[in-house]
Amino acid sequence: MSPIALSLDGSIAALFVVLGLGVMVSRQMLGTLRFFMWQSVALTASALVLADALQAINLLWVALITFSTKVIAVPLVLRWAAGEEIYGRREVDQALSISASVLVAAILALVGWFAVAPVLPILHGTPFALLNLPTGLIMVLWGAFTVALRRESVAQLMGLLIMENGAFFGSIAIVHNLTVIAEIAAAVDVPIVALVIGLLIRSIRRVTGTTRVGGMDTLHER
Repeated sequence: MSPIALSLDGSIAALFVVLGLGVMVSRQMLGTLRFFMWQSVALTASALVLADALQAINLLWVALITFSTKVIAVPLVLRWAAGEEIYGRREVDQALSISASVLVAAILALVGWFAVAPVLPILHGTPFALLNLPTGLIMVLWGAFTVALRRESVAQLMGLLIMENGAFFGSIAIVHNLTVIAEIAAAVDVPIVALVIGLLIRSIRRVTGTTRVGGMDTLHER
């Protein structure tokens, strides 16, 4: 296994984590989307590095599909479905301050690392998994925390999407021989989810005048 490829993948994993933290703490709606897009670029780069190091042609398709759906399709879909809520100058409400959010994120990172530690000796023959699997699990936890933390539906959508990024980041280092059909089926749901939630966001704003979900428990039928 090339140490250069391992080093490069480690750098990408570190960047992947930093960008995920950006999604979590960014105060601007557009900023959360941009951090997600750049994290998807990092996921694409990791797939390309693994494709070359493992001689896995299917990971080239993963990289192409990831870039096409998450870097290109998702922003276009959201611009069409809920453009004003994302591309306007909108601040994101959240339940905790940024400093408290970073502290919780650090705790969740430790939880994710210790949770996956018992599995790592089994994966000793796949060194990329030693990097990608803990990173991916941490991102799944951070995505779930983002959904709970944010009070804006668009920002919660970004939390769901970085959870999916984390799951992909971990899985490509373990199972990299999926058929192209399976990879397309796994990736095509992302723009569909973005479209459905974007349309819901637009409908919610039309009815309530806001996309904040914190107060929606008080809504009632007239």
